[in-house]
Amino acid sequence: MKFDFKERTAQLIAVIGVLAIVLAIAIGFLVNKNAEIEDMQQQFTLDKQELEDEYEAISLQYEGFKFSVQNDSLLYKLENERTKVMRLQEELRMTKATDQAEIRRLKDELSTLRKVLRSYIHQIDSLNRLNEELRAENRQITRQFNETNRTLTQVSQEKEELTEKVSLAAQLVATNIAVKAVNNRGREQSRLSRSSQFVVSFTIARNITSEPGERTIFVRLMTPDGTVLSKSPTHTFPYENRDILYSMHRIVEYGGEEIPVTLYWDIEEFLMPGTFKADIFADGHHIGTSSFNMEE
Repeated sequence: MKFDFKERTAQLIAVIGVLAIVLAIAIGFLVNKNAEIEDMQQQFTLDKQELEDEYEAISLQYEGFKFSVQNDSLLYKLENERTKVMRLQEELRMTKATDQAEIRRLKDELSTLRKVLRSYIHQIDSLNRLNEELRAENRQITRQFNETNRTLTQVSQEKEELTEKVSLAAQLVATNIAVKAVNNRGREQSRLSRSSQFVVSFTIARNITSEPGERTIFVRLMTPDGTVLSKSPTHTFPYENRDILYSMHRIVEYGGEEIPVTLYWDIEEFLMPGTFKADIFADGHHIGTSSFNMEE
């Protein structure tokens, strides 16, 4: 058999061509496969980063509850959930992006965490609404209390004013006040040197609103130099939150009708001439006054 070199060469070239084509196809397949793997790895990395971001968002939400929730029991539960989120975050950080089974598990955990978070948000909203209702109710109660307090204050003021008016209406009044000096024979004098007594007379006016009973009438005689005539420093009576001297006093039985009163002062001291003054008091009130002049 004669060897055909040209035919063998052609066959060899054909085989090499086929192998080259197969090799090119294989190389193309491998390049595409590597590109797909790289794309998948990049996607896994992005998926893991996205999952980490979602965990971080939930963690921040739980952190924010510490500043808006006032219920201690609920805060304790929220803190426990936040601790669980932080633990899963750490597990995710330590997990490789290519570990899809673990990534899926952590995604499932995230879904559960979201459901739990929604339930807590619902509780917090309910508590906030309740607190707002209680605050509104408290504001209303406070307004009602203030209005009641203002009303009571007004009633108290009106009562005080009425009591004051009644007190003023019931107050005794001295009228027809007359003060004179007399000698030993009872004759009126204008000179101190001839006088032995001061006589103070007046009328307690009729007042049916005044409570009947005994009344102590006090008279203060004041000299021109402002000295109150008194027989003893213990002769005092209360007036405007202090005790003041009186010259004379008389107990009378008052029944609401007009009643005359006369008091006497024996002149035993040296007196300067001038304007003297007589003030009359009863029941802690100043009920009348009169001035008179005396010569030396």
